Amino acid sequence: MGETVFVIGGCRSGKSRHALVLAEDRLGSKNCFVATCVPYDEEMKDRVRRHQEERGGKWRSVEAPLALPEAIDRQGGTADVIVIDCLTLWMNNLIMDERTDEEVLNQVEQLECALSKTRCPVFMVSNEVGTGIVPENKLARRFRDLAGFTNQRMAECADQVIWMVAGIPVKIKS
Repeated sequence: MGETVFVIGGCRSGKSRHALVLAEDRLGSKNCFVATCVPYDEEMKDRVRRHQEERGGKWRSVEAPLALPEAIDRQGGTADVIVIDCLTLWMNNLIMDERTDEEVLNQVEQLECALSKTRCPVFMVSNEVGTGIVPENKLARRFRDLAGFTNQRMAECADQVIWMVAGIPVKIKS
């Protein structure tokens, strides 16, 4: 199994940039960026384009808004390095696809299984959602709970966990 690094932090904390910097040390000829974002509006489409341009031609992008475990299964045997950005968008997509909690948690288990079979290093990015206030509505609380559970599971199975705070990486598991 390849090394798994989990980079977590608040919005705009520098987690995606840091995951890419770490992954740059492992680059080969088959570098895979697994994107979970579905850009619904022009601002988000623009943001995705900027991120693709920043990564440049060294990365092959794979879109996996729902089928993340399957994408990791397909890429994990041939890629030199994989970056997954991000798990919280994946959670959002599963919830908006009207998956039950049981179905979402089953996907998390499938992701863990896919990671355990992957031969190359994998860098996963996720938002920390548990440091804010309790959301006022049921959907937001459900998202927070499922994302928090997913983050716990990924942190448990990862070899390293890095918490990003204002652009500063803090190792919390080595």
